[in-house]
Amino acid sequence: MVDRGASALSLPDDWPAHPDPILALNRMGSFDWDLDNGLFHMDAQAHEVFDLRPNEYDGRPESLSVRVPPDEALRLDALVAQAIKDGSENYGAYFRLRCRDGRLRWTHTQGYIRRDGTGRPRRIVGIVRDATEELSELQSRAPQGGPERGRYDQGSVVQATTAALAHARTVQDVIDVLSYSDGVTHLGATSLVMGLVEAGRIRLIAEGPVDSRVPGTEVTRIDEAYPMSEVVRTLSPRFIESPEEFAAGYPVLWPHITDLGITSAAYLPLIVQARPIGAMGLLYGDRRGFSPEERDILVALGTSIAQSLQRAMFYEQEKDLATGLQQAMLPRTIPSVPGADVAVRYRSGSATGTLGRDIGGDWYDLIPLPGGRVGAVIGDVQGHDTHAAAVMGQLRIVLRAYAAEGHTPATVMARASVFLHELDTDRFATCLYAEADLATGVVQVVRAGHIDPLLRAVDGSCRRVSVEGGLPLGLSAEFGSLDYPVGTLELDPGHTLLLLTDGLVETPGADLDDGMQTLTGLVATGPPDVWKLADRLIEVAEERGGDDDVALLLLRRRGMDAPKTGGRLQQHVAPGDPEALTGARHMIRAAVRAWGAGDHADEIELVADELITNALMHTEGSAIVTLRVLNGAERRLRVEVEDSSSALPRRREAGESGVSGRGLLLVDLLADVWGVEARGGGKCVWCEFAVPDRAVRS
Repeated sequence: MVDRGASALSLPDDWPAHPDPILALNRMGSFDWDLDNGLFHMDAQAHEVFDLRPNEYDGRPESLSVRVPPDEALRLDALVAQAIKDGSENYGAYFRLRCRDGRLRWTHTQGYIRRDGTGRPRRIVGIVRDATEELSELQSRAPQGGPERGRYDQGSVVQATTAALAHARTVQDVIDVLSYSDGVTHLGATSLVMGLVEAGRIRLIAEGPVDSRVPGTEVTRIDEAYPMSEVVRTLSPRFIESPEEFAAGYPVLWPHITDLGITSAAYLPLIVQARPIGAMGLLYGDRRGFSPEERDILVALGTSIAQSLQRAMFYEQEKDLATGLQQAMLPRTIPSVPGADVAVRYRSGSATGTLGRDIGGDWYDLIPLPGGRVGAVIGDVQGHDTHAAAVMGQLRIVLRAYAAEGHTPATVMARASVFLHELDTDRFATCLYAEADLATGVVQVVRAGHIDPLLRAVDGSCRRVSVEGGLPLGLSAEFGSLDYPVGTLELDPGHTLLLLTDGLVETPGADLDDGMQTLTGLVATGPPDVWKLADRLIEVAEERGGDDDVALLLLRRRGMDAPKTGGRLQQHVAPGDPEALTGARHMIRAAVRAWGAGDHADEIELVADELITNALMHTEGSAIVTLRVLNGAERRLRVEVEDSSSALPRRREAGESGVSGRGLLLVDLLADVWGVEARGGGKCVWCEFAVPDRAVRS
């Protein structure tokens, strides 16, 4: 019952700050729905209409789901959305809500849509009221009796029930539609029983009146002497018109339900494509017999219910399959990482209503690396289907492989983008890769169109870490832009790095920055334990709902139990790979700053760059760059560059116009000490810089 043509409300500009007292006198509640922040404010009378205490409502519309049945909520949402879309100023509708004691009660709402100068809706203000007496009075005035009237009433119920069933996605949704809305109770039935056929048996899924469970009927054989078994065997409905007929036809069942006051019943087979998928029973307590018209209507209702059940069963099967496939694509276990606590979580998006679309491309991964380092990955492939999941699985594998080969974070991301582009798929992916050295706390972060990470300090404060990013994977290769800047941050002992996908912060119509700000506050007030914090964030995502998946990875650096001998970072630099050279420079500068030697950053980076360049120019193969802190009588920062050549470097005097030959002179000038060591089939050129004790933090 919808009256979208209801007259516009006459409301002052500051309403409901000063609601009309007439509303309260007429037991009408008022509401003010702020569409920008999603909050739905109600006055005290509106709380009474919804049978809610003030402490039971948090201002969010979805919190009203405890009172508004799912199908009614869908109908109201569709009504409001259509009114907003077609430019209407107001809307009105009758709907049913479930009171605290379980009763269903008719309610009416009328809303006025307020828009800004551009026509964008900003607020909805309106009223809600109990409409039980109003509808009862209308019904009492309507013509009574006669077969035509009964046929009209029941036909309307079948039509309304069929429309409501169109929104049902799960088997429980079907049961809720029949039990709680314009369903079979309007046909005069006392209650509903329903069962599904599974492996030659009938499993009860709706159990009839309260306290009416019959022992041994939860699962029954099709050949047993029960009415639902009979209609499944015969594929024909069974109409029981009196208690005597019930007792004579089903002597095993009748003694258990005698006290329920059942006077008649209609049992219907639920048939799809000539195959029974279940059975339904309508139990009546105030009537005997069924007219031919009533039987026809009930059979039609059974057909509609059977089709909805079949869709729901297919949907649940597809969802189970999708969930299993999604879990198979994610890492089965997360490796233990010395020096860190790690928590990961995944939540699949809520049903979209389309079969096969309950699987997404969100993923996480944790990659142990040499030298006490670890790589953390979070990503999201475009789309919600099995194709997205397949692409996600392949991307996860190649990212792990590239990282394990020792490439820099920027190179890992660039190669992954090329891989996705060459995969010849129409999908792209956002991704964030963070490579952390847990000995020093230096974290190198590369972002490909993904949202920024969060950093939580020991005191609980949390901030968004802004990281300059490149194009999403696949698109960067397509447009020839494989430049992924490397951001650096320091992860102190006790700090937690949070990587997440946008499903945790994005809601339709809301700003991403607002969502990140809300999440930052939630993390700041959450428990310090990473596992409990991860659970809390997923709980919030569950409460909010939404169609998007959520992937979450939390990495907390532990405090050191014993004094450390010094930090250590290592990086491979391949010849002909300018990104690797750039990445090594980023690593050196970040490490020097993280260790508190920022005053020496320029000299150390320049010397290291000379050693790396010499190794790449005058030898074959890659160079291995290592930075470490040496703790002794005097603390020193040591830079080592290894290569595969045993030829020792020579210090040469450069001519006036020469552009080479100055490398070792520069090293000798800036470093406190340097030297060369034989390393198997190659050598290591090293240099050291004295760093004051107070400057070094490892």
